[in-house]
Amino acid sequence: MARLAEAFDGFILDQWGVLHDGTRSYAGAAECLARLRSCGKRIVVLSNSGKREDYNLDLMRRMGFATDLFDRFVSAGEDARHAIGARTTAFHRALGTRCFAFTRDADRAVLEGIGLEFVDRVEDAQFLAVLGTDSPRRLVVDYAAELRIGIERRLLMICANPDLWRFAPDGMIEAPGVLARGYEELGGQVFYHGKPHPAIYASCLDALGCPRERVLALGDSIEHDILGANRVAVRSALVAGGVHASALALAWGQLPTAEVWRGFAADAVARPDYLLPAFVW
Repeated sequence: MARLAEAFDGFILDQWGVLHDGTRSYAGAAECLARLRSCGKRIVVLSNSGKREDYNLDLMRRMGFATDLFDRFVSAGEDARHAIGARTTAFHRALGTRCFAFTRDADRAVLEGIGLEFVDRVEDAQFLAVLGTDSPRRLVVDYAAELRIGIERRLLMICANPDLWRFAPDGMIEAPGVLARGYEELGGQVFYHGKPHPAIYASCLDALGCPRERVLALGDSIEHDILGANRVAVRSALVAGGVHASALALAWGQLPTAEVWRGFAADAVARPDYLLPAFVW
């Protein structure tokens, strides 16, 4: 990162897979963040977390990251909350107020306090919201009945976390975005908040306040971080040992061989400008 700091003024950082694994920070990540800050760099943490900003800031503190080391924390959940509350698009204005929420551990906090009525049956809902899933206890196939009823009633769906996979102590498990994709495959209409969808990057660029060509986005997912950056014409760096570690045949802190990378990149939906072994100085 010391080399990249010379070329860019603003940085958009993913959290899971770059700064921490959900339980502990990666070696050198907090120091690297502090080094960037000491160089006068502007920093936004952008996450597909379906939680509110305050929850994520507390998580960062518990991982050992001082929150004065970045300018904003932008989450998909907070973005969804704002859009539903303000009815920012025609899609959001068509939702109604009775919401059936798919959650993890029954946590609906991100959409509380904005005038919604939460219902316990899809049959009583005016729209669906994907805030989380109870994977690995319940996988997408276990939600088939709820999704089928939603399709029959032509309910719109909001996805407040488009991630397809997430870190867990035993490896990668399904993330909420898999549920939303399943609904789309059945014919449902879904509005996604978060990466790689361009709308959420506007908040990041506003907070950074520097020319787009001087901004670098870093993440561990081609489908989310790199594709999202490509779509908004921001250069990007892939931390190789995250969600693609198995496909690239490497462990955390390693770079793939040139042969493995060429094979992987040939089928990838987007390509990064830089490849990093880890977020370290």
